[in-house]
Amino acid sequence: MIDSEEQDDRSELRTTESAAPSAADLKAVIEAERAGLAFVYWRTDHGTQELRALSADAGRLMIGRRPDCDIPLSWDLEVSRAHALLELLGEHWTIVDDGLSRNGTFVNGSRVYGRQPLHDRDRVCCGETALVFREPADPDQAASTARAARAGRGVSLSETQRKILLALCRPIHESTSATPATNRQIADEVFLSVDAVKAHLRVLFDRFGVGDLAQNEKRARLAAQVLVDRVVQPKEF
Repeated sequence: MIDSEEQDDRSELRTTESAAPSAADLKAVIEAERAGLAFVYWRTDHGTQELRALSADAGRLMIGRRPDCDIPLSWDLEVSRAHALLELLGEHWTIVDDGLSRNGTFVNGSRVYGRQPLHDRDRVCCGETALVFREPADPDQAASTARAARAGRGVSLSETQRKILLALCRPIHESTSATPATNRQIADEVFLSVDAVKAHLRVLFDRFGVGDLAQNEKRARLAAQVLVDRVVQPKEF
């Protein structure tokens, strides 16, 4: 017989494991944001996240099904062998599809004819694969991105809160999982009840500025932010 508390924790684990992106994925995105360069990220057919920085030196990158493309989407049969170009024009990245692809390239649901400028968080669809374009330096997004990036710095933590954050991030730090620890796992590590852990996490979500996100998202975002900002140090694990 599974008691209600254990059942809730199993449900939490299923929700956390099925969440996209994972804390590890978010950590990679946050680190790319900190680098200040434009980048794109997408998911493979196995569900793993891939990320490619767009440096000014590259200037022009081919998206396609060929293995030698700069951004190879070899598993997607709806992607042409040479599908579209990501090209830097002046100071702005653009997507170019002037007839290269059979099935077309779409930005936020609208088909691209020729060249189209890209903006931060645009969703570029090639075949069945969606690439998210990020440009942290975009003036329209820079202020909010900077606030989110610094949200964890200077946060005062009690000894218990620090232990809870360490337990939350431990599976990611030790590379045993791409997702944070469940409330039950945290409770077992820090010798608190699950309800006490939940109460502490609610406070931490608000302090780190992620309280308004969905439950599975804010756990992943909190863990990623704590690790990237080194709120807890590697030697503490």
